[in-house]
Amino acid sequence: MAEARGLDLVEVSPNATPPVCRIMDYGKYKYQASKRTAEAKKKTARVELKEVKMRPKTEEHDFNFKLKNVQRFLEDGNKVKITIMFRGREVTHPEYGRHLLEKVVAEIKDIALIEMSPRMAGRFMTMVVAPLKK
Repeated sequence: MAEARGLDLVEVSPNATPPVCRIMDYGKYKYQASKRTAEAKKKTARVELKEVKMRPKTEEHDFNFKLKNVQRFLEDGNKVKITIMFRGREVTHPEYGRHLLEKVVAEIKDIALIEMSPRMAGRFMTMVVAPLKK
């Protein structure tokens, strides 16, 4: 029957008794299946980890500029890693970096949640924030 119609005989369920077969255009079926998976892949949200770097002595204007970037990244649905870089003797006063991170958190508390609290790793203090689910 399949040859008469110019189609393929495809075994759908080989373990069933009797085995189930279907008459279809197998090439067209595979093409449509690949299109469906590609469409599903397109709709999934890809979350990136963006990074914003600051120093403990970052001035107000620069802080506000970086804060706007953090807010933009969060609104786009990305996670943000905020890094405070210490140079030289600045590393002996990590409280300055912690204070800066607390200031960032206070500004973005309505659009983000802290995923990883501030941690000191060598000369870097890092914190990761994620956007709130809507």
